[in-house]
Amino acid sequence: MTVTTIAAIFYAVVTAGVVLFQIALALGAPWGAYAMGGAFPGRFPPAMRVAAVVQAVLLALMAGVVLARAGLALPGWAGASAWLVWVVVAFCAVAVVLNSISRSAGERRLWVPVTLVMLASSIIVALTAG
Repeated sequence: MTVTTIAAIFYAVVTAGVVLFQIALALGAPWGAYAMGGAFPGRFPPAMRVAAVVQAVLLALMAGVVLARAGLALPGWAGASAWLVWVVVAFCAVAVVLNSISRSAGERRLWVPVTLVMLASSIIVALTAG
């Protein structure tokens, strides 16, 4: 197994956890203190539940890009994944920064390590795939 494959699988598994978290928020899990700067502690209001679904979809698409770039899934995305993987890297970098400056201590403790892992693994795939 190559470093690219390991990094892509790691990215996909971690991202699947984040997707499940977002879906749980959308379904009413009382974890709002750990998302969106803790602005909505408890259950998200309806508009934020929709936002959680949108985030889950975007995260799943990004995992698809990383897996495609590593040659593990979605062969039809192979060409576009060469540049889209850098969009994923940029998104992950922004996520690290935003989670690092969150007003919510719980969000910082939970999501900074997660987004750092996503950033590192996406960079590895971006640099080693192809």
